[in-house]
Formats: sequence, C-alpha cells, structure tokens
Amino acid sequence: MNSLIGRLLRKRGIDDVEKLSAEEKATVENYERILSKRELTVADLREFARFQVDKIEGVWRDQKVEQARKAELIPYHTVYKTLLQAIDAPEAERKALESVLLQQIS
Repeated sequence: MNSLIGRLLRKRGIDDVEKLSAEEKATVENYERILSKRELTVADLREFARFQVDKIEGVWRDQKVEQARKAELIPYHTVYKTLLQAIDAPEAERKALESVLLQQIS
C-alpha cells in the first residue's frame, strides 16, 4: 500500500482496509492505482473524474443523507463535470466535424 494512503488510514484510526465499506475500499483502490503510476494520462484523469462524479451522484441518490451534506457536494460535482467536458470536448468536436464531412461526401 502507498505510504500516503497508509498514513491517512492510520490517522483516521483504520488499521485494516477490510474494515472499510465497499465504497471506501473502491476509493482506496482508485487512489492506490493512481498513485502507483509515474505519469497520469488524459484517460486516467477522465476515469478519476468520472469515478468522483459517480460517487457524488450516489450520495445524492441516498435517501439517508441529509440535504445539507448533499448541497456541500455541488461545487465538487461541478468541477469534476467541467473537467470531463474539457477532456471530452476535442473528441466531440472531431466527431461532429466527421459527421458534417461525411454528409457532404454523401
């Protein structure tokens, strides 16, 4: 396990990853995967942002979570969605241009 993750878990009083919830384990595994790489790719950033968006939206769907807690997540969701849009924009533009060119060829 990465030393930073280990230190964070110890600081929070967690001595065994197996004691974490499934969602928490997934987060730790995602952090571990990201920290094990020397360089992040655009695909890594896209995957990380999507993971965070999915996690936030999962909290929003949970009826047990208070509205105030859900509202705190809005800025984070906005940032992650904006990052995804910035990452995916060139691909979307390329597909749109290909579509226009194909229509003109037909």
